[in-house]
Amino acid sequence: MGSLVSLCVGTSFAKSLFPFVGAEGTTTLRLVFSTALLMLFLRPWRRTWAWADLLPLALYGVPMGVMNLLFYCALQTIPFGLAVAIEFTGPLAVALWTSRKPLDYVWVMLAIAGLGLFLPWQGSNDALDPIGMGFALGAGCCWALYIVFGQRVASRYGAMAAPMGMLIATLVVAPVGLTVAGGALFDGHLLLTALVVALVSSAVPYSLEMYALQHLPKHTFSVLLSLEPAVGAMAGWLVLSEQLSAQQLLAMGLIMAASIGCAYNAKRRP
Repeated sequence: MGSLVSLCVGTSFAKSLFPFVGAEGTTTLRLVFSTALLMLFLRPWRRTWAWADLLPLALYGVPMGVMNLLFYCALQTIPFGLAVAIEFTGPLAVALWTSRKPLDYVWVMLAIAGLGLFLPWQGSNDALDPIGMGFALGAGCCWALYIVFGQRVASRYGAMAAPMGMLIATLVVAPVGLTVAGGALFDGHLLLTALVVALVSSAVPYSLEMYALQHLPKHTFSVLLSLEPAVGAMAGWLVLSEQLSAQQLLAMGLIMAASIGCAYNAKRRP
C-alpha cells in the first residue's frame, strides 16, 4: 500500500511538469533519474555482459519505455485514476490468457463493461477523450509485453534486469523528449522537481514492492495491486483536483473488480 501511495502521489506531481516540458519531456526526466538511481543502487556493471544479452533486455526495456511515454501522454487529457484503470486491462489480459476456467469469463465481462462505460455513447456527458483512451490502452498493451518479457529476464538476470531495462527504456524515450522539450529539459528547477518525482514514483515504490513480494503470497500482492486505480483517483483528487462522475467511478470499479477477482482466483489454480 505504501508503494501504491508513493507511486500515485509521485505521478500526480509529475503532471506539474507538463506545462514546461510536456508529457514526453516529463517521461524522459523521470526515466533518466530513475535509471541513475537504480544504477547507483544495484551497480549492474559488476556483472559481465555480452551482446547476446541485448535482445532479451531490449524486448523488456522497449515496452517499458513506450508504456511510460504513452501513459504520461494519456494523463494530458484523461484523469489519473481512469488512465490507470484502462491501462490495467493489459496485465488483466495476461492473467486471463493463462486460464480457461468458466469463472474467468466473468472477469472478462466485467472489464469489458467497465471499458464500455468510458466510450462516447450518444447523449453521454462522461465520455473520455478518445485519444487519451487510445494512449492508455496502448500503455496497457505495452504493460502486458513488459510482464511477459519481464518474467523471462528476471529469471535470467535477477535484479540486474531492472536497471538495464530502464536504461534501454530511457534511450528509447529520450530522443522524443528532447525533440519536444528541447533545452527546457536542462532547467535546474525542473531537474530538481524531476529528481523528487523519480524518487517518489520509482525508487521508493520499487523498494517497497521488492520487500512486499518477499513477504506476501503472489495472489495477495496482485489483489492489493489491483487497488491502484482507486489510489490513483484519490491522488488525482487531492493533488490535481480531478473530479470523477458516478459513471466513471462505476467503470473504474468494474475493472478493479475484474482484476481483484482474477488475482484472487489465481491462487486456486494448480
